[in-house]
Amino acid sequence: MVISVPRLVIAAPSSGSGKTTVATGLMAAFASRGLAVSPHKVGPDYIDPGYHALATGRVGRNLDAYLCGTELIAPLFAHGAHGCDLAVVEGVMGLYDGAAGEGDLASTAQVAKLLRAPVVLVVDASSQSRSVAALVHGFASWDPEVRVSGVILNKVGSSRHEEMLREALDESGVPVLGCLRRAAQVDTPARHLGLVPVAERRSDAVDAVGAMAEQVRRGCDLDALYALARGAGELSGAAWDAAAAVVSSPPPPLPVPTLGAAPPDPRHRPERPRPQTPDGPKDRGSGLRAAPRIAVAGGAAFTFSYAEHAELLTAAGAEVVTFDPLRDEQLPDGTRGLVIGGGFPEVYAPELSANEPLRKAVAELAFGGAPVAAECAGLLYLSRDIDGQPMCGVLDVSARMSERLTLGYRDAVAVSDSTLAVAGTRMRGHEFHRTVVEPGAGAAPAWGVSAPERRVEGFVQQGVHASYLHTHWASQPGVARRFVERCRTS
Repeated sequence: MVISVPRLVIAAPSSGSGKTTVATGLMAAFASRGLAVSPHKVGPDYIDPGYHALATGRVGRNLDAYLCGTELIAPLFAHGAHGCDLAVVEGVMGLYDGAAGEGDLASTAQVAKLLRAPVVLVVDASSQSRSVAALVHGFASWDPEVRVSGVILNKVGSSRHEEMLREALDESGVPVLGCLRRAAQVDTPARHLGLVPVAERRSDAVDAVGAMAEQVRRGCDLDALYALARGAGELSGAAWDAAAAVVSSPPPPLPVPTLGAAPPDPRHRPERPRPQTPDGPKDRGSGLRAAPRIAVAGGAAFTFSYAEHAELLTAAGAEVVTFDPLRDEQLPDGTRGLVIGGGFPEVYAPELSANEPLRKAVAELAFGGAPVAAECAGLLYLSRDIDGQPMCGVLDVSARMSERLTLGYRDAVAVSDSTLAVAGTRMRGHEFHRTVVEPGAGAAPAWGVSAPERRVEGFVQQGVHASYLHTHWASQPGVARRFVERCRTS
């Protein structure tokens, strides 16, 4: 199979240069021309893909060579870009910044090379003139395999400023493909973990994306950019396919006795009734395999998820249903398993706490032994409380906001058998939070982490697997397969 989707990588010398503004604006501007635009983001970021999805009407997807491995970058790209006229890939941090101490691993430069895609460098020109040529020359010549094929100048102050920048760049040999003036209307609000997600400000986000598109249309040569994208090299290989990935993954081991905390005292914890679904009576005894219903937390408080997770669960035979813990007072009827990803429960702690019926329903499901996979925000939601605000109480831990940002890639190994993995399973993950849970690990920890220091973290308790670690299941499709099988048999 040959992958020939026109594509561009939008990079920058450093964070804060305007990559998201330019990438999102380009996506929206090309989409308004009637092109089917495939949006992608380098790295583990969950927030920018929300703006990309708003700009294109397609799911924003991540390309992370650390979490998924270099061999999956082109297949995952081809999966997301199938049937599209153009793909725009927003970089992460500076062009050559990647996993600490790992060379160019997980950098925008590495992904651009793996995709054989031209790079457009977004430069914050607000405090320079002729020096911009030296900066662009350095980035363009650092790695001969990275094709820096154009520059978009951002935050240009005046016509005279633009003239000086263009004159300097004439000597660099890298063409100027756009020049954007300072514009407050395209700024997006941020807080402790980056931009405010689209789900929390949809109306304002729509306006902001529209302003980005208009600014890009006025300031960029869209025809030249599209011609550059069409010059991307062809890629060979098959697109990633969730069904094929699940089939080729190792079969999940037979159910084993629960490891971790002892079963709850039935005098204090309600038993979970067997869910009644249309396929329920056929689930046991008839030989037919029903599709277990797995509820996935969504809404403004839980916006961090990779699209491939739901695709893998579906491919493994589950029926995936989204619910909103801020609004829904009950889990979807017939729920057999629960996935609670990342987000901002600390921001919505009062509202989540006030939804007592749902908190009780989640606790009942978990204490009844149903499989529950919780990452970061999900861990906080399962705790006793967040800064004193009562949560679900599934885990005997307390969460609080912290001044310290915990951030970085992690190498991890499963310490305890769980609904996600057998002990010894190795995965790579990412941490990104300003909260702390005390204690940080249970009697049966979820993961052993080797960096930045050796430690155990997270909780395996009955069917619950809860951890701060964000993982990408495309790297280990057997995780989804095992989880679905446990939902069938729990």
